[in-house]
Amino acid sequence: MTNPLVQLQQEGQSVWYDNIDRSQIVSGQFKRMLDEDGVLGVTANPTIFEKSISQGHAYDEQISQLISEGKSTNEIYEAVIIHDIRTVADLLRPIYERSDGKDGYVSLEVSPELANDTEGTTAEAARFWKMVDRPNLMIKIPATPAGIPAIYETLRNGINVNVTLIFSLDSYRAVTDAYLRALEDRNGEGHDINRMASVASFFVSRVDTLVDKLLEDQIKAGGNAEQLKALEGKAAIDNARLVYQEFKRTFGTPRFETLKHAGAHVQRPLWASTSTKNPAYRDVLYAEELVGPDTVDTMPLETIENFRDHGRVRNSIEDNIPAAQALFADLEKVGIHYDQVTQQLLDEGVKKFADSFHQLFAGLDGKKNAIKEEKAAR
Repeated sequence: MTNPLVQLQQEGQSVWYDNIDRSQIVSGQFKRMLDEDGVLGVTANPTIFEKSISQGHAYDEQISQLISEGKSTNEIYEAVIIHDIRTVADLLRPIYERSDGKDGYVSLEVSPELANDTEGTTAEAARFWKMVDRPNLMIKIPATPAGIPAIYETLRNGINVNVTLIFSLDSYRAVTDAYLRALEDRNGEGHDINRMASVASFFVSRVDTLVDKLLEDQIKAGGNAEQLKALEGKAAIDNARLVYQEFKRTFGTPRFETLKHAGAHVQRPLWASTSTKNPAYRDVLYAEELVGPDTVDTMPLETIENFRDHGRVRNSIEDNIPAAQALFADLEKVGIHYDQVTQQLLDEGVKKFADSFHQLFAGLDGKKNAIKEEKAAR
């Protein structure tokens, strides 16, 4: 039987794996996902990386060596993550080459501490790009007000960008405009733009998590339960479907056509946070309902395994667009405001990643102390 994950490619969608774990690299599990599941790229974040370091021993030898060299926690973090990013980039390099730079990318995130610092973000993106020294690297930059100009500058400097933490249509429009301006400026300066790459990571399940909670709060407060229940579990998918309509419009304009003739690629929407958080919903709901051409779905291991087992593949991204447009008007009528919801999600997203970054460094400190104690006990 054909693997449903591989079938997604026939609909124009690429699956990227949302994890970096050295134990999976060493064991060959990651390579099998490339070979058997059609995984075409990798993303990761501090939350995922912290679990990989703290819950296993794959990093102990390198960390021990770095401790003996007197490295700080930040230096250890960078040495460890750069090692993994380079390894994954090299494993993905054949995909990058045969897809002509469409897929085969691995993403490395700038510090969440810089989410409101344009210059700091731009500088760290350039530093990481130089340190990793791989053409199939993407630097992850959040779509905050300070992040948008950093995204433009980073792309204009010829560095690939994975724009993260996009929740709203307005934010998405600002991201695509930054991408197009960067392409226009580089092209105007005579630089080659046919290997410039960027994806726009639009977060999905978190929208339902928040909207459903707001609806449940209204039901508990005595609202019309039937009316409110009918609105649950729809906002995330409908929001992404409207973004896809905006994607098609933006990259079907004469503005992009001019760039396309110069070799530019579209900035594909990447569906992030596609694991199902609510156990009442189908465990591959978001993966199944957002399939379409020129999209990427970044999946954690559990979603990959579930989709491999029972995912149903169809071109679903443009299902019932009028209903998607109507939903947000209906939510407004019951007092759930799109702009407030998406702003809250962006604020929470920045904080969650910053908290994860702190937890990562605390985990590294804990690992350092455990290794030191083990050495002392010998």
